[in-house]
Amino acid sequence: MKLLVFLILGVAAASAVPTLSKKPVPIQELQSNKIQGRITNGYPAYEGKVPYIVGLSFIKDGVNTWCGGSIIGNTWVLTAAHCVNEREAVTIYFGASFRHEAQYTHWVGSNDFIRHPDYQDNLNNDIALIRTPHVDFWSLVDRVELPSYNDRYNSFAGWWAVASGWGATWDGEGMSNYLNCIDVQIIDNNECHNIFGSYVIDNTICISTVGATSTCYGDSGGPLVLHDGNKLVGITSFGHWDGCAASQPAGFTRVTGYLDWIRDNTGIAYY
Repeated sequence: MKLLVFLILGVAAASAVPTLSKKPVPIQELQSNKIQGRITNGYPAYEGKVPYIVGLSFIKDGVNTWCGGSIIGNTWVLTAAHCVNEREAVTIYFGASFRHEAQYTHWVGSNDFIRHPDYQDNLNNDIALIRTPHVDFWSLVDRVELPSYNDRYNSFAGWWAVASGWGATWDGEGMSNYLNCIDVQIIDNNECHNIFGSYVIDNTICISTVGATSTCYGDSGGPLVLHDGNKLVGITSFGHWDGCAASQPAGFTRVTGYLDWIRDNTGIAYY
């Protein structure tokens, strides 16, 4: 059986696209001018549409990488573990439509990063928390609701959701200055498993990207929120090795699989 390669959806300067014989490689460690962040075939988010998203500008050894995250409490942001992995600090952009024109920012050091202890390079347990200074909620900066414990056994297959991020809008472009969204349908994990094999686990959630409408590099850590109920069910994690416009499924960390871990670290829970 061939080893499959995922493209982690972070953005940084950096080597050649990996071949199928390699293990998953964080895009922050790749070097290619063609590797850029984007929401493909999305639409501009009107101001306040997704007040829960934050931009995350991480730094390591003087190099910046960009991810997204979700506000889940007055002092907590939820993102992907591969975004915080080995990073030194982050500047958090709250309430931004234009990427670097936030309502305000906070700088947070790595001591306030909580990466899931069982995170692995194959993107299992790709979830992390960032403790932030207190933020007050209003129309442009607000938390997103987590799923309840009653949602733990819901696959959400067939449900529609919105994903968001600051990626470029097509191949060869740099990151978008403006926040974009896509409306996508969640698919059954068996369909996703047929593409990605054992990398898809119970705590994975996948979306259909028919028509090349997808999350992509630079959107890592960002939210997948249900249309019905506005609950955060996914954290942007991985995509297909043929690229984001390949109309192949994209993968997210399934938030319902980590409700106990979130509660134990933040005290936030919905019963």
